[in-house]
Amino acid sequence: MKRDIILAGVGGQGILTIANVIGLASIEAGLFIKQAEVHGMSQRGGDVHSDMRISDKEIASDLIPEGQCDLIIAVEPMESLRYVDMLDDEGWLVTNTTPYVNIDNYPDMADVMKEIESIPNHVAIDADKIAKALGSHRSANMVILGAASPFLGVSEEKLKNAIKKLFGSKGDKIVELNLKAFDEGRKRANL
Repeated sequence: MKRDIILAGVGGQGILTIANVIGLASIEAGLFIKQAEVHGMSQRGGDVHSDMRISDKEIASDLIPEGQCDLIIAVEPMESLRYVDMLDDEGWLVTNTTPYVNIDNYPDMADVMKEIESIPNHVAIDADKIAKALGSHRSANMVILGAASPFLGVSEEKLKNAIKKLFGSKGDKIVELNLKAFDEGRKRANL
């Protein structure tokens, strides 16, 4: 088993939280994991991405070669498109459809969505809308993680255990909210 994953978004959207959940779940599953440090401006609104590699064998490098990425997990639609050239022919793109318009020349969303929809293996959902309906816009990252979970090669149970562990110190209400967000995203993967 091997998964090469790119996490993409902008600062403040919870990319590191997604990475932490995947990392904790992978370790619990007895897998090897390497993650490149976050690249980009981690300040709120700056573009951010990270390479993450998971395998049942030791991993030599934390960087993913071009054209060999199995999965792009994006919390921002335009940011997802930055890394499409990294996808393997059979790779999946899982992205939020709600833009974070932080630049004057942000492309037209119809054009962004047309490009996303041209990718054969994609899941595009409005994670922000789903999270708000659950009562917390901050859980949009867990909605996206849930939608990406069928493609990770890590069990749903291990991912949920990692969410419980990561958010446990914030109280049961926050844990339950993030688990609901994960479940709603997983339902939207439509597989």
